[in-house]
This record gives sequence, C-alpha cells and structure tokens, in this order.
Amino acid sequence: MTKSISDSDSCNIARRLSEMAAMAPERLAIAAPIKRRRGGFASYREITFGELEQQSNQIAAGLLQAGLRPDMKLVLFVPFSIEFVVLTFALFKAGATIVLIDPGMGRTNIFNCLNEVKPDGFVAVPAVHVIKWFSGPAVRKAAFNICVGPWLPGVTATYRQLIRTNASGFEPAVTKATDSAAIIFTSGSTGPPKGVHYEHGMFDAQVDLIQSRYGIQPGERDLPGFPLFGLFNAAMGVSTVIPDMDPTRPADVDPRKILKSIEEFNVTQAFGSPAFWNRVGRYCEENQITLPTLKRALSAGGPVPSHVLQRLSRILTRPDADLYTPYGATESLPVSSIGGKEILESTAARTRVGAGTCVGNVFDCMSVKIIPMTEGPIASLSDVEELPSGEIGEIIVSGPSVTREYYLRPEATQLAKIPDGERFWHRIGDVGYFSDDGKLWFCGRKAHVVHTPERVMFSVCCEAIFNNHPAIYRSALVGVGKKGEQRPVLIAEPEAGMFPKDAAEEERMKAELLALGQQSSLTDNIREIRLCRALPVDTRHNVKINREALAKVIEAGGQV
Repeated sequence: MTKSISDSDSCNIARRLSEMAAMAPERLAIAAPIKRRRGGFASYREITFGELEQQSNQIAAGLLQAGLRPDMKLVLFVPFSIEFVVLTFALFKAGATIVLIDPGMGRTNIFNCLNEVKPDGFVAVPAVHVIKWFSGPAVRKAAFNICVGPWLPGVTATYRQLIRTNASGFEPAVTKATDSAAIIFTSGSTGPPKGVHYEHGMFDAQVDLIQSRYGIQPGERDLPGFPLFGLFNAAMGVSTVIPDMDPTRPADVDPRKILKSIEEFNVTQAFGSPAFWNRVGRYCEENQITLPTLKRALSAGGPVPSHVLQRLSRILTRPDADLYTPYGATESLPVSSIGGKEILESTAARTRVGAGTCVGNVFDCMSVKIIPMTEGPIASLSDVEELPSGEIGEIIVSGPSVTREYYLRPEATQLAKIPDGERFWHRIGDVGYFSDDGKLWFCGRKAHVVHTPERVMFSVCCEAIFNNHPAIYRSALVGVGKKGEQRPVLIAEPEAGMFPKDAAEEERMKAELLALGQQSSLTDNIREIRLCRALPVDTRHNVKINREALAKVIEAGGQV
C-alpha cells in the first residue's frame, strides 16, 4: 500500500541513496571485480553515487512501464555486483517487495522457500530462469521475470532493456514505514528456513543504529564480505569495494585478494564472518602484514575466537582501530556490540572458564530482557518474569529494527513473538544473561542446550573449557537421548595439521581433553570425547556448527 507524499510517516529506504547522490554525485559508490589481471588479481569496474541513482531510477521506471505493481513479490537471484545493488534500490523505488534467499542453503531448501512465498516473478541471471522452467507450479506461475543477461523465453524484459528507459519525471513509490520492503529467509542453521518480513522503517532504523554506534561517515570505503552490508553502505554514503571472493564460502577466501583490494582502494572498514577473519588474520600474521587504513573491522554470524581477536589487535595498527562484533539475528539486527580490545582486556578470561561470550552493550533504542527458558508460545509479556543479573535464560529483544512476523508463518510468528501492549518482543532463540555491569552475555542457542539428569549444560560455556587446549580449533557439545536424560558428548576439531596421526595420539588427545573437562564443574560430567577433522557449519558464515546433525550421527552409532 502507498500513501500521499504529505504523510508524515512516509518512508522508503531508497530515499537515502537519493540523498547521498545529491550530496556527492561524483563519489565512488561501488567498485566491483570483473576480470583477472596479470598475477591473478581482478581489475575493477566503478560506478559513482550519481550513476547509481540514475541507473536505479531507469530500472525502476522500466519495471513500472513493463507492468510491475507495487504489491508484487520478486525474487532477486543475482550475485553480489553493481547490478545487484542497482536492482535492489530500483525495486525499492518501484515499491516492490524483494525476496532474498541464500543460494548456499541447498536446492531443497531453496525450492521450499520459493513454494512458500509464491513469488510474482524473478529478477535473476539466466541459469535461474532456465531452472525455473523445470520447477514446481508455484514457481512456474511467476509471470513477471527480468533476466540479467540475454533475453530468454518467458522473460518480461532484460536488464539492458530496462536500463535504457527514459527516467525523466520518474518519482519513487511513496511508502509508509510499515509497508513491505523485503522477505529475507533465515539460513536454516537450526531449523527450516523462514521468511523474515522486513518493512521500510525497519531497514531505516538499522541504518541509523549502525551508523550512529560505529561513527561511520559518508565518504568512507568498506569491503563487505556479506552482500547485505553493501546495501547499507549505499544508504550511508559509504563506498563499497566488493571483495573478490565467493560470499557463500568465507572460510575459503584468498587473503591475498582481500588485502590487495584493501590497499588499492584505501579501505577504512571491512566486514567478514569469524571464518573470514580467521583466514585473513592468519595470513597477515604469517607474512607480517598490517592493515593501517582500516578504522574498524566488523564480524558477525557467531562468536569470534580469542585467537582471531588477538591477531587482529596486532594487524589493525591505527590507534583507534578495533574489531567489533555486532550481535543480533536476521529478525533483529543489531542488538548489542563490543570491541575486540575490550574483550581481550576485560571479558576473555571469563569466557575461557565458561562464563559465555560477552556481546557487549545494547544499542540505543533497543531493549533486551532475559526470561526463563520456555517451550511453546507466550501470550503476553506479563505471563513471564524477567530474570535478575547473572541468571541464564532466553534472550528477548524489542526495538525499531525488530521484525514483527515470518511471512505466511502464523504459528512460527506466534512462537517467536511476545505481545506487550502496543509493542512486541522477539524471542531471538539464544540463551544468555546480563552481568552486573549491564553487559549482555551469550551462552548458545536454546535448541543446543543439553539437559542431562544432573544439570543443564549451555553449549558456548562448556565448549570454551575444551577450546583452551592448544591443539583444538573449535568444539561442539551435543546431547544424545531424550531431554532430561541426555548424554553429553564433546566433539573437537583440532587445528589444521594437528589431527592425531595414529590411534595412540588420538587417545592421548582425548585423555587431555577429558582432563580439561574434569577441572570445571560445568563439564566434569562429560565422559565421551570424539575428534572430527572438520565440524559441519552453516553455508552463510561458515561458523555456526550444525550440532543437530552431529547428535543424529552419534545417536545412530555413526562416526563424525
């Protein structure tokens, strides 16, 4: 739905791009790798804010002329590129709802998401349009289709045709803060992917919160290892340098290419998952490389190991530079944040003995409470008590960037949202607590809590005990059996090159890990240790361990 421009609550996230383009039309907006130069490094194609504004206007005008209606849902399947950013802002300007599905979640999950959302069309590369012909009826019925490539049968128009549209007189759709902007599917790391329904006002709030908290200024240059942050950049007047990498495989990033781009474009900010920074940090340390242009590094998707923070503290050489770890979820981003320096100085020692991972102070305008772990829906906030500092429970969050529903999932929405008068709270799915100094601590996913006959065990707290072993990269606690009768099992992944070479070495490492566990009251009931060469992780950030899959393998008597 749209309303007249005089409405005081009118809001379209694309207006931020227009404002930035009017302020600095010649400023670099995007630099994207296009082809290899000698030495294996990519050359870059560049576009200014003025050009990004003009091209997105042309595409938006062309979409409307081709028959796009503001109530349409269009799936955007285009790699992170200049075209991806242009199309995203064009669709926002045209008033459509963008559907974003992580291509790394697997064929079955992708088609389940498509059948659920029932899109009106696709804006995609040719391969997606070809696959669409052989898909289910809900996908084949999608009639408004744009090809980012050559024309194909069943395509309404191509990107090249739309970008030649005369946009004189074009005015973006006038939308309200509560109007639909996007449906972004969760990664499905702890259950089936769900479509998170974003409104324009929620995106607007995210940009304000992130820019204010980190002091991000127009004119800075960012290298985002996750496409969504490239969109935030355009809204903040920040230049985006698209990294030469596969964003679905951050753990396999080539550090040389990342460092080349940072140096060539004088990048001041870079975002990557913990797996990304682990790889880049190790390379820098081995080759005695520093990153003097970076004001800040950002990392999200999971807890950042202390060894990664320690490396980055030596690599980021500006006096004010730091690695920040914003905490949140697809449904509620951002919630809180902390810097690596503060972690190393104040909280890392507590993490090592099982206190959990400190995720810092809550963002301004956001509210967080800790409530008892509860199964099933909660009808009202008044039905639950808020736990005192130091007591672990469910983390719930409320604020302007928190989404209000899962698309066409009323049962999931009822389970995840808690009504509270005119506001609501999101059950983030994590467990944690507030320390006495008001900082939020993360203790793991609620779904990963192990319930033994003796105690309740929190994954992140217990795993930290075993991660102190110098040969262990990371570990996973799983519960085998029925809730309340579970047997705790610890699966450890040794550092690269440190996996035991024979059975005797393996037994020795297991014995050392068991001894570590016996030193803590949190883990002294663990009797079973297994070693794994590579723990299964999520496809989005390559850092969230699939503990459910590990538990199933062990329960079935298999080898991890």
